[in-house]
Amino acid sequence: MADIVIMPKLGQATEESTIIKWHKKEGDLVKKGDVLFEMETDKAVLEAESFFEGTLLKIIVPEGVTVPVNPAVAFVGKPGETLPEPPPLPTTRQTPAASPTQQPAPTPLQAPAPTAPPPDGTPAPAKAATQIQPPAVPQRRPISPRARALAKSCAIDPSSIQGTGPNGRVTEADVIACLKIQGYDNIRISPAAKNLAMLNNLDILRIRGTGDGGRIMVQDVERAIREKPRPMSKMRQVIARRLTESFTTIPHFYVTVSADMTDLMAYRKELKDRGKSYTVTDFILEAVVLSLLEFPSVNSVAEGTNVRWRGSVDLGVAVSLEDGLVVPVIRNADSLSMPELRDAARVLTEKARSGKLLPDEMTGSSFTVSNMGMMNVENFHAIINPGEGAILAVASAIETAVVRDGKITARTMMKMTLSADHRIVDGAVGAAFINAIRSKLEDVELWKPLT
Repeated sequence: MADIVIMPKLGQATEESTIIKWHKKEGDLVKKGDVLFEMETDKAVLEAESFFEGTLLKIIVPEGVTVPVNPAVAFVGKPGETLPEPPPLPTTRQTPAASPTQQPAPTPLQAPAPTAPPPDGTPAPAKAATQIQPPAVPQRRPISPRARALAKSCAIDPSSIQGTGPNGRVTEADVIACLKIQGYDNIRISPAAKNLAMLNNLDILRIRGTGDGGRIMVQDVERAIREKPRPMSKMRQVIARRLTESFTTIPHFYVTVSADMTDLMAYRKELKDRGKSYTVTDFILEAVVLSLLEFPSVNSVAEGTNVRWRGSVDLGVAVSLEDGLVVPVIRNADSLSMPELRDAARVLTEKARSGKLLPDEMTGSSFTVSNMGMMNVENFHAIINPGEGAILAVASAIETAVVRDGKITARTMMKMTLSADHRIVDGAVGAAFINAIRSKLEDVELWKPLT
């Protein structure tokens, strides 16, 4: 019997995944360990490998479809094998199309028939569940084949044309009238630009030409293509939802200090010359861990009217990716030595950038560090991750003119901003916490036994 390929559950919090690309097609040979498809969870894009050998006999879930974890998505076996009937999918939903004008109209739901009251006159029992009507979606106007062909050949969108045919149907005469009103004959467009607009279902009436006399050129159509609305990836949707929720429900307050990194930079160079490699981020992470142990309220989270202290420091490290931001978590960072903390951060960062992070490696942080020091920024504020009480934003270390002992001198200064939940962290505590981090970074003697 053919083997069933299921949608894997990649983390405790993963409820569903979207197949975004099949690497094998039906009829292809499959070996154990071959990548069958790429799937997108709400946190990352991951690869699904085959546990079976044989031929990919049938793909059940196509690209772009979101399904819950654990249902069958394909069959692998020997050619000619009888395929078992796959269990029905609990829920499937198609990823939204890029163009809102191309979405199919929903099938209208039929209202339930009224239930007659019982003969004795007592009220009828309430339904166990009521089907909720989805929001109304504008129906596409009916259009005749000749009108559709004319609109397509002219590279215009007929959806906004008022139809004069039966039931508002758009006729060929309606399209001709629209073209006349819009001055279509006066539009100047290169043949290549018109063909490109037709291929991409663009309306040339809405494209501004930049050529001589307003002539629409290929680059104008290419600009319009780039301007077409596109659906966010699942990762960006989750980032948008979570950070909007955080910023609108958590009262943020901010404290900024400047740390003098001059001596630490010199000590870091000494370590490198001795074959010990540490990044600035490594020192920042260790300083944060040590300071969180001193200020447990910053390592807490507000839950309604309660405050829950996090017994261990599960340190999140923000990593920027091409399509968003992920926060891998260093578990029990307070129990690690500084070399162990450095190695753990490197492994997780490399996994994040190569798309190998598992969802469980991106959940449960108690505090996050977001370091943009490599991006040449002077200062920034970060938004607190849901489930945490604070986040540290670290800017670039910049050589700056400062006053020391009444004299102006050049020092390497680095600004850090703490964003804290004012429900659980008072201003004085936040200031003391971030100054504790600064003091540690400026105390070179502290680091000698740790490194």
